[in-house]
Amino acid sequence: MEIKMERNAGTLTLTVSGRIDTKTAPELEHTIRSELTGVTDLVFDLAETSYISSAGLRVMLIAQKQMAKQGSMVICNANTDLMDIFEVTGFTDILAFR
Repeated sequence: MEIKMERNAGTLTLTVSGRIDTKTAPELEHTIRSELTGVTDLVFDLAETSYISSAGLRVMLIAQKQMAKQGSMVICNANTDLMDIFEVTGFTDILAFR
């Protein structure tokens, strides 16, 4: 997994490539926790993400809970395989997608 960060005023965009699984999710969680100060809009660009496991979904939920306190979060460019995972787990009802 590779994480690219782009800041633009209060917006933080995280472009995640590869797999978000039990091995890589802790790195993503650490990045999110350490970078959210002053962020009002968090964007996950998953165009290059090939898979997300339950560990990755947990990280998304943690990020959503934090951003609900300080702004908003959106997931964009998720492919159909990822969207299937989000739909089956019910995450499409609690996360914002575009």
